[in-house]
Amino acid sequence: MTEPRPTSPFELRDPGQAREFASLLRRHAPPDPVRIVHVCGTHEMAIAQHGLRSLLPEGVEVLEGPGCPVCVTPTVDLDRAVKLALGGVIVCTFGDMTRVPGTRVTLAEARAHGADVRVVLSPSDAAEIARQNPGRRVVFFAVGFETTAPGTAAVLLDSPPENFLVLASHKLIPPALAALVAEPPVRIAAFLAPGHVSTIIGAGAYRPVAERYRVPIVVAGFEPLDILYAIALVLRQLREGRAEVENAYPRAVTEEGNRRAQELLAQAFEPSDAVWRGIGTIPGSGLRIRPELSRWDATHELPVAAEEGEDKPAGCLCSEVLLARAVPADCPLFRASCTPLSPVGPCMVGSEGACNVWYRYGGRPDL
Repeated sequence: MTEPRPTSPFELRDPGQAREFASLLRRHAPPDPVRIVHVCGTHEMAIAQHGLRSLLPEGVEVLEGPGCPVCVTPTVDLDRAVKLALGGVIVCTFGDMTRVPGTRVTLAEARAHGADVRVVLSPSDAAEIARQNPGRRVVFFAVGFETTAPGTAAVLLDSPPENFLVLASHKLIPPALAALVAEPPVRIAAFLAPGHVSTIIGAGAYRPVAERYRVPIVVAGFEPLDILYAIALVLRQLREGRAEVENAYPRAVTEEGNRRAQELLAQAFEPSDAVWRGIGTIPGSGLRIRPELSRWDATHELPVAAEEGEDKPAGCLCSEVLLARAVPADCPLFRASCTPLSPVGPCMVGSEGACNVWYRYGGRPDL
């Protein structure tokens, strides 16, 4: 099979080529229904915004899994951040994180009650706030996948201020893919791997998952034709009975990834079991600050009693959406009591959450 492969950035949103891809996908779709899962909010935005689901053959589904870092940050970590903020600590984090519902309140609501919660664009910004406030403790609530974790690692390794601490809630993508296919309630036929994460870890990082679970994994870029090309490669693998890792984003992703970023992660963190909101504990899927850097570890220096946390609000299907068992429109709260202005679950909060994306663009608009 020869796929039309875009070579110019100006071709990556060409509707004519997209329709050619649609014809190709129909010709090579497997006879049985297949479910392809991606784990990237940027992929979901591109798919929904450009109406790519309208081009998929009947029986081919592409769903977002746990690809929104804000959505999978567990309430136990969020509640710790809220307690620290209400206790007089300056808590810094990314903007979306302030609106995610905790067990009782969000960080934004804690700020309304007098807590000092600040939105930053990077961990370096939080370290600078610590330098400007030497008499106070400053905690950076660190969330995100392998894409943002190297930035946190770099600050930890650069002799940050003594009053600076990190509450680490970083997550790793490959263990999450393994967890989704290990004992699935619904069969996942293949994965589209996230381009941003893959620039750090490399396409080769997915090979153990593909080989162990016999599932195709294709690294995809973010333009419409990038995604359609990756889906075409997935369908070809399924028709040929292969389960391999393929890189459909070679202009940004290599086999080995960013070695320097990987070194930073290894120097600052060690793998640990981690709780994913709405999913549960996934072995080896978190990053814990190394003991030699514990002086900057908020869980070590400022321990607070952790609550059980309420990850599943009543009636909310975010956990099912994160597990690719449901789409946002399946939830009875979607567009009713749950909107971006009054989110019930985390998938409606973050700009990369499936519910937020579907609210803005709809699930299957026309091309």
